[in-house]
Parts: sequence; structure tokens; C-alpha cells
Amino acid sequence: MAFPYRNSLVEASPPTLDEVAAAAGVSRSTASRAINGGLRVSPAAQTAVDAAAKLLGYSPNRAARSLVTRRTDSIALVIPEPDERVLSDPFIGATLRGISAALTPSDKQLVLLIARPDESGGRIAKYLRSGYVDGAVIVSHHRKDGLEDAVLGSRIPGVFVGRPFHAEDLLHYIDVDSAAGGRLATEHLIGLGRRRIAHIAGPQDMTAGMDRTRGWREALQAAKLPSDLFAQGDFTTATAYEAMNNILHREPGVDAVFAASDLMALGALAALREHGKNVPHDVAVIGFDDLGGAANASTPLTTVRNPVVEMASSAVERLLHLLDKGAPFDEQPNPIVFAPELIIRESTRGY
Repeated sequence: MAFPYRNSLVEASPPTLDEVAAAAGVSRSTASRAINGGLRVSPAAQTAVDAAAKLLGYSPNRAARSLVTRRTDSIALVIPEPDERVLSDPFIGATLRGISAALTPSDKQLVLLIARPDESGGRIAKYLRSGYVDGAVIVSHHRKDGLEDAVLGSRIPGVFVGRPFHAEDLLHYIDVDSAAGGRLATEHLIGLGRRRIAHIAGPQDMTAGMDRTRGWREALQAAKLPSDLFAQGDFTTATAYEAMNNILHREPGVDAVFAASDLMALGALAALREHGKNVPHDVAVIGFDDLGGAANASTPLTTVRNPVVEMASSAVERLLHLLDKGAPFDEQPNPIVFAPELIIRESTRGY
């Protein structure tokens, strides 16, 4: 392939679409179509344009490309949580790692949208309807945040990380079987001979919090054990510390705790230590997530592994598949649900 000579003045500026077309031996309109998706372009012309663009170092102008494709080449990550949790929670960090890994082979850009807890999705819904992004991944979804309606009304595809509340048959989602994880943790404690098993729950306006609580209750009911030692947190260490103190005041004889996140399990460990309780001899403790802090706790935590990185990557892969299909995005949702895994460490050993 012969390429036209570019003098030093031209070489100081980025290559143009006209130069790519000339180098490939095709018209400007054919070069444009080839670079912007390949519609109505022969395989030979596509190959020639791809080679010319690579050799010249041509990068398409995103604004011009969006006029042709009606795409922004951007997807939104929507997180309806306060700023401080977004910056500190290992679940959010693992989600970002998974999304970044899945986006690496593509040319999509990520737009982070942090929804204020009290806005009920209005600002986010308006943004999604306005055509600023091609699709959305939603994590940490709450019952009243309005994001299910926002996605359904936006005319762009959306994928939830975590089971939605009201429209499971209409929305795409990726999840871990949190109810099975709650049962797995509680059955392990029962198998150790523990009989006064408390639960520090996650928010009950999130399906993850609800499902883990359900698994705890089902395991206790199957073993004909009481399920009265319940206290609610919000997946943070501080609320679990307070909840553990309340449980110890109500029932000093508590001998096991299932916390709905590792951060909450760490709060429980701190309270137990202050009360002079030995873990695991006096009280066995299990968390949920296994995102790093569990293995490095003062007493390494037994926990239920939550494959957050894999779930986030799967959500992006599903979203990119929907975008490749093109509108309308009416493919029947087929949720992916990962199986939980119990990781046994010192907080339940040695008894």
C-alpha cells in the first residue's frame, strides 16, 4: 500500500480522515463508515482503512463519530450511595476493578454517577434519558432510589449488579446467591455446636441485605433454633460495632455472629474484644464478601466469598453485548447468579 508523503508541517498535526481515505484508496465517506462501525463497507475496504488508520496513527474524533453512530462511546456507573462510602467501601473498589478490566479491550469511557440518597433517581433518570451515555451499570441499588424506573424509562440498556426489587423479569442483572450464602454461614456455625447465633444485618432496603437475613433465618428454623438475636447495620463497621454491643447487652450468652459484610464483622470483633470475649472460643464470627480485609483482620475472618470483581465484569460484558445488538434493547433478561463459597479462617476455628 502506497501512502502519500506528509511534509514536516503536516506531520506536526494529527492525521486527517481525508489522508486515511487517500492512503486506503477509498472515498472519504467509505473511510468514515469503516472507522465508525463498518456499515455498508466491503471486507476489502474495511481491511484497507484499518491498515491505513493504524499506520498513520489516526484516532477518530469522538464528537464527529457520535454524529454518525448516534453513540457516545461512554457508559455510566451509577452508585446510589453517599460520597464517603463510594470512596471507602471495598465493595465499590472491587466493582470498579471489575468494570475497568471488562472495558479494557473496548473503546468505551466510564462516567461515574453518584446518586444522592434522598433524590429518588430524578437527576440520574434525566441524565440517562438525555443521551449522554450509551448504557449503564447500577450497583448498590436501594428499594426507593428510583433507578429501576430510570433504566426502564431511559431507552438505553442497563445492567444491575445485585438483584432488583420490582422488575426482575424486565431488567438485566448479575448477582451472588446471598440467601444461599446466609444459609451456608449459619449452617457452618450450627455445625460447630453454636446455638445462640446472632445476625448483624445489612440494610433491609437492599436485596443483598434482605437475602442474607433470609438465609440466616431459614438455617436457624431448619435447626429449630431461635432467630431473635437480630440487629440491623448498613454494611459499615461503625453500625455493626453498635449493633454488637446491643446484642451483648440483650444476650450475654451469644456464642456466634453472622455479619452481612466483612466490614460489619470487623465492627463486631471490636465490640467483642472490648467485652472480653475470645473469638472464636467464646463467640464465633463469620462475615460476607472476602474482599481483602477479612484475611488481614486481628482474628482472620471466616467469610462467604462474594465474587464482586467477576460480577462487575459480567455486568459490563452483558451491557456491551446489548449495545452490539443495537436498539431496541428488548432481549429477554437472563440473570447470572454466582454461587457463594465459604472461606474458613481463624474466627471459627479452634473450638
